[in-house]
This record gives sequence, C-alpha cells and structure tokens, in this order.
Amino acid sequence: MKNDRRTFIKHAAAAGAFTAAGFPHIWSKNASLAYAQSGQIKVGVLFSLTGTTAIIEESLNKATIMAIEEINAAGGINGMKIVPVVEDPASDPATFAEKARKLVLSDKCVSVFGSYTSASRKAVLPVFERQANLYFYPTLYEGRECSKNVIYTGAVPNQQQDDFVPWLVEKFGKRWYMIGSNYIYPKEENNYCKKLLKSLGAEVIAEEYVPLGHSEFSSVINKFRSEKPNVIFSTVVGDSVVALHRQYRAAGLDPATMPMASLTTSENEVAAMGGDAAAGHFTSAPYFMVHESPENRKFVEAYRKRWGADKVTHFVSESSYFQVYLFKQAVAKLKAGDINPLTIREALKGEQFQAPQGLVKVEPENLHCWLHPKIGQCQSDGQFKILKQSANWLEPNPYSAYPNQKCTAEGLKEI
Repeated sequence: MKNDRRTFIKHAAAAGAFTAAGFPHIWSKNASLAYAQSGQIKVGVLFSLTGTTAIIEESLNKATIMAIEEINAAGGINGMKIVPVVEDPASDPATFAEKARKLVLSDKCVSVFGSYTSASRKAVLPVFERQANLYFYPTLYEGRECSKNVIYTGAVPNQQQDDFVPWLVEKFGKRWYMIGSNYIYPKEENNYCKKLLKSLGAEVIAEEYVPLGHSEFSSVINKFRSEKPNVIFSTVVGDSVVALHRQYRAAGLDPATMPMASLTTSENEVAAMGGDAAAGHFTSAPYFMVHESPENRKFVEAYRKRWGADKVTHFVSESSYFQVYLFKQAVAKLKAGDINPLTIREALKGEQFQAPQGLVKVEPENLHCWLHPKIGQCQSDGQFKILKQSANWLEPNPYSAYPNQKCTAEGLKEI
C-alpha cells in the first residue's frame, strides 16, 4: 500500500491534532507510517551465520527467510511485501546487541526475528524494551523471563520436562548425572529437573558445566564410566553437542544402559555428528522432522527444495518458521497506518496457527506459545523415532520452577 499525498495529508492533520495530547502520540503515528512505507514492511533477521552457534543458527535463518519468501509469493500481507534485513551477530552477545540497535534504530524494522542462546537474548532484550520494539525468539529456553517486548515460540521447561523426566526415571532408573554448558539456560533447566527428580525419589549424583564451545570431554567421559549413572541429562549446546556424542561413542559406552537425555540435541546437530554417534539417545521437543502431518510434509518438502535435499528440519527451525506466519496473521489484522510493534503485539495475543508440529497459540498473558511435547529416540539414519507425544497442546508456564511467580500482561507477579 503506497503512502501517497492524500495519506500524508491525512496523517499530518492527525499529527497536528495529537500535538495537544503530547509528543508520544505524534511519534507513534509517524513511526507507523514509516513501518508501512512504500508498501513494504521491514523486519530484522538476526541469527549467527558465523561462530560457535552458527551450526544451528544458520538453519534458523534459512527457515525464517523461507517463510518470508512464501508469504511474499502468496501476495504479502494485505498487498505489502515483507523485506528482511539480515545481520550476522557472529555468535557474540555484544554483537547481537549492536546489530539489534541497528535493525531497530537505523533500519526501522517493525519487528526482529532472532537468536538462539539465552545469552544473546539477554543481550538484545534492553534494546527492544528501551525502544518499545518487538522481538520474536524461537528457541527453547529456561523461562523465568517476563517481557512485553518478546514473543516466545520455543518450549519452556514444563513443556519439555514434565513428560520426559518421569518417563526416563521409569525406563532407566533414579541415578542421574547432569552435564551442561556453563550459562543460564542449562542451570535453570537443571533446577527444574532436580525439582521433578526429587518428587520422583530420584537423585543427582553429579552436576557439572563446561565452557561454551568446549570440545574435550575425556575427563567427563571417565566420570560417566566410573559413576555409572542411569541417565546422563545433557544441556550442552552448539558445537559441544557434536564433540560430546562422538567421544561418548568412541569410549564404547552404551546408550541402551546409560543413555544421554537432551533438551537441545536436534536433527541438525545429529547431521553434523553422524547418525551412529547419536543413535539410541533421547530428546524431548515439540517437533521432530518425522512428525506426520500435512503441514509438516509441506514444510519439509519446501525446506529441502529451497535449501538442498540433504538438509534437515528440527524443533527450532520449525518455530523460526511458524513465528513468521504468526507475525503475518497479526499484521494482516491492522491497517497500514496502524502497523507498529505494539499494535502487532496486541494483535498476536491469542493468535493461533496450524504449524508443522500441530496447532500452536500465543498465550495472551505471557506471550509464550502453547505447544505439543514429544519424546524421540535418535536412530542411526539421523532421524528420531517418536516414542511418546502429548494428547493435547500444553500451556506454557515460564515459572514452573518458581511456583510463587507468574508472568502476566501486567508484568511479573508474586502469587
């Protein structure tokens, strides 16, 4: 939709009327005009294409771009095209913040899709809160965050662990070893896991963390061998996932009696390490590439046609994909002159979309998504066999480890 002279005069008059009401109203209306200028809607795409987490983030960039291309090919949003502005933050949280400021302030993107680690999300969060912009975060994460400026489309701890932990205890036993990368996500996930284990009468015999990008696990493997845990609960991320699995297999350990249970090992990491290295281990996620649904068949076929027949989809690329469609549906509700980050946020509340994993919904109170938990076991061909899936979608509870806290539309509340 073009911003022609008549539209300009109309909004200029409106801006004059707003003068009496105060400066913020003028800023807001002019910003809306800029966001929908020349029939284009600019959005930021902020995933690492280099650095230690590029192994996973490069696929999130691809899924996001593909969704934008599909929407534009189908006519855009009310005739307006989505224009992606792609930046590479190089797996560095400080660079994430720098690039986020550029996308919001210089490029005037109406929203930004991006990041994988909690460290990078925490780095950009002040930018979106200070500038009243909107950030779409596709990754599973530790919860315990309450922001009006983030749409969370990945799983939180209760959506990955409530079925997974009791199932593993029943199948394998009560002596657990925790190994994770050393940052906030693994520690918060482990806090919730320990709470579940305690309720099941299980115990944590060891808990340790390695630096991001760590690749030498011989001492950790030796502890696995000597301690003989029933389950190794892994929250290792990035390149380290590949190194841990390969060294576990090279040490001759057996996943049939000492499996690794992960919240982060997807088809993407398995493709990097080789199916044999991951075979027999378990992952809990809302989506696996083998999931049977018409929407998923279409998603997988389109992804491979666009990016290569050898490529895989996984639970973070799927959420990267469907969150763009949620954005599209929200913007489609708005008039061109009303498009801005805050009106998009309001339009997203309660929005539903038939995603590859199943029907998802944005919870109006906390802006997280209702998702479909599943448990998968990796096979030697690099794909997961889905062993269990929830009968219904599961409500997000970002504060499952902190029952006295609740994230609401008014902010964090003690209950």
